[in-house]
Amino acid sequence: MLGEYRITGRGAAEISASVERAVGAGELEPGQALPPMRELAERLGVNPNTVAAAYRTLRERGVIETAGRRGSRVRAKPATTGREFIGVEVPEGVRDVSDGNPDPALLPALGPVFAAAAERGDREPVLYGHAPVEPELARAARAGMDADGVPDGPLAVMSGSLDAMERVLAAHLRPGDAVAVEDPGWGSLLDLVPALGLRTVPVRVDDEGPLPDDVRRALAAGARALVVTDRAQNPTGAALSATRARALRSVLRDHPETLLIEDDHGHRIVDLPLHPLAGTTHSWALVRSAAKAYGPDLRLAVLTGDAVTLDRVRGRQRLGPGWVSRITQRAVALLWSEGAVDAGAVAAAYGRRRDALLGALRARGVEAHGRSGMNAWIPVPDETGAVARLLHAGWAVAPGARFRIDAPPGIRITVSTLTDGEERPLADAVAKALGPGPGRHYA
Repeated sequence: MLGEYRITGRGAAEISASVERAVGAGELEPGQALPPMRELAERLGVNPNTVAAAYRTLRERGVIETAGRRGSRVRAKPATTGREFIGVEVPEGVRDVSDGNPDPALLPALGPVFAAAAERGDREPVLYGHAPVEPELARAARAGMDADGVPDGPLAVMSGSLDAMERVLAAHLRPGDAVAVEDPGWGSLLDLVPALGLRTVPVRVDDEGPLPDDVRRALAAGARALVVTDRAQNPTGAALSATRARALRSVLRDHPETLLIEDDHGHRIVDLPLHPLAGTTHSWALVRSAAKAYGPDLRLAVLTGDAVTLDRVRGRQRLGPGWVSRITQRAVALLWSEGAVDAGAVAAAYGRRRDALLGALRARGVEAHGRSGMNAWIPVPDETGAVARLLHAGWAVAPGARFRIDAPPGIRITVSTLTDGEERPLADAVAKALGPGPGRHYA
């Protein structure tokens, strides 16, 4: 049943660690069945309760899943094998359009603002017991959210969007609870949910966001939380339209106990308006990260939500890191107040590059999606083959497996650093990689 691998250990922790090591090393493959608990207990010479505890730990860590009479098996996408490892090695001379990073040329200089923030820190040191949120940052964040129609609520500062989402999910849910997630969607979130011992329920996405009927079915089936990307959805570039937001609010009003988490992934890099869902349910949170507009290494995101959710999140944060560096917070506040990033110019730059690629692909009969942000999503019949052929042609793209649960195959292309004219040879390569198709023509 397990091939050459033998599970070892006498205690629950040792047994679960043995399985987890094997999954991480690829010795136990996704979908592979584990022995029934009594059979493994007899083989190891331990009490069946010990094996049951080990399997429970593995389920809570997102390594295995149990389906009644079918027993326990390694998850199709176990948490020990992160989706960031699903990719391609980029050889020298191959153009990399797979990484999802912003254009460094569009990021602001950080030296001056950090110097100013540190100098103020020398004059006014932040000590234990001081407020965890920089007042200037809070005022600017709240003003921006007010302008975008986000309901009033307390604020917290987290170490990026994923940190915020993890804390909000942990504040409300318990292992075994189901979370409705976009499919295709952000690979890191699709890893995080099972790592918390939660179950993912895929919800299909089109250019305007999650499909309301899919959300309705997921919530009716018992999903306790819904995660939505408002703008610049990764990987598809979807952005909530006003019409789609109204439809989703209608669905959520029928399920007021749902935990709603919104990720405004396109904050300050897109020019489409925000259509928030926040406030439709009793428990909600909305997060805005500085990563895409100001630099991934800032590791700062502003979180707002209902009072109970934010109280739980801030309380748990106090017992861990305590707070995000106030020096970093001051630096971001200065970036905001000084207009270090021209959001309109950044959005226009990414929009031009994205539209140029999408137009070139359409001219070659290739379906592609990218309503906002810095990524384009291209459905493909053979994901592995398309990635390999594009690599051979000199282009490294991201395999769609990093972003999918049940969604059909696809590839993601990051347009952030495409230069004028590159869209044509890239579109040529994509069209060739997908093979002949009806209606293709070249402009």
